Amino acid sequence: MERILITGGAGFIGRFVADELIARGNQVRVLDSLIEQVHGDIERPAALNPEVELIRADVRNGDAVTKALKGVDSVIHLAAEVGVGQSMYEVERYTSVNDVGTAVLFEKLIDNPVRRVVTASSMSIYGEGLYRDADGAFVEDAERTTLRDGQKNWEPTDTQGRPLTPVATPEWKRPNLASIYALNKYVQERTTFIMAKPYGMEGTCLRLFNVYGPGQALSNPYTGVLAIFASRLLNGQQPMIFEDGEQRRDFVHVSDVARAFADALVLPQAVGETFNIGSGHDRSVSEVATELAKAMGKNDISPKTVGKARIGDIRHCFCDTTKAADKLGFQARQDFGEGLADLAEWVAEQTADDRVDQARAELEARGLVS
Repeated sequence: MERILITGGAGFIGRFVADELIARGNQVRVLDSLIEQVHGDIERPAALNPEVELIRADVRNGDAVTKALKGVDSVIHLAAEVGVGQSMYEVERYTSVNDVGTAVLFEKLIDNPVRRVVTASSMSIYGEGLYRDADGAFVEDAERTTLRDGQKNWEPTDTQGRPLTPVATPEWKRPNLASIYALNKYVQERTTFIMAKPYGMEGTCLRLFNVYGPGQALSNPYTGVLAIFASRLLNGQQPMIFEDGEQRRDFVHVSDVARAFADALVLPQAVGETFNIGSGHDRSVSEVATELAKAMGKNDISPKTVGKARIGDIRHCFCDTTKAADKLGFQARQDFGEGLADLAEWVAEQTADDRVDQARAELEARGLVS
């Protein structure tokens, strides 16, 4: 049994990770600032396991981090501001919480070292996913031409204008940082590996794809896309989809993600490695919006494609799970249809403020939608 600190552990993913760790016989301490955008005005999330010791503080608060690290055997670092679009105009806030917060954590770990730190990264660091060109060669740096309102062809092409075919993205693909959030997550990765080994600690990073499930913040318009769609549907509104809805993603259930973190914390083969964590199945955004509407009994509400793109968005990126399967024995277990039903059942018992239009207006006012 270990005592494990989860930074940002009162959030959506953190609560599931805490449950998984406690079920395996561990003690869990959480450091979380409980920001209003995610949690609303609460002292402690009702869904947070009652066995969790909660320290309410900002990860940038060195004294609080030192206190949180006392008697801790290992750390799962989840604390972060999350949202590609918002990161493009709240640059200081995102960089401060994500990068400076990570720096504070590791600076305090120098005098309070632990056995292992597992840091949450993101598929966003890849930018566009991996593609093949018409000759079958891999293309790691696919780009789209400048997107214009009403553009009909959203797909990347090669230098000769030929279409590229998206394929599952492996960990060896070079990063292509298309947003401040992506840059932040990459800095968190590198900080983990730069700082862990010299101070006698082990480091591991998990690049999470699109995580979904019950408990996500429905009133946060910068959260996961399925939670945003669910909030719209719950309020009788059409899910809004940028571009044409045919962009492809990998959706992985939060229970599978929690299991991956718990395994990465103990398996020796995880040390010094970065792993993709996804389901291994790609789906179009339009498809998942339609399936969610059915699961929620909102068949009469169809998604609305807006025919515009957000700066920093990418076309296709889905998960190659080979490395996680080979080294961690990880395989997603949750069936997508059953996962949607689980999400829909939870959403039906919730209320949500639909702030999607407000968030889109903020992006458009800054020229971040084209």
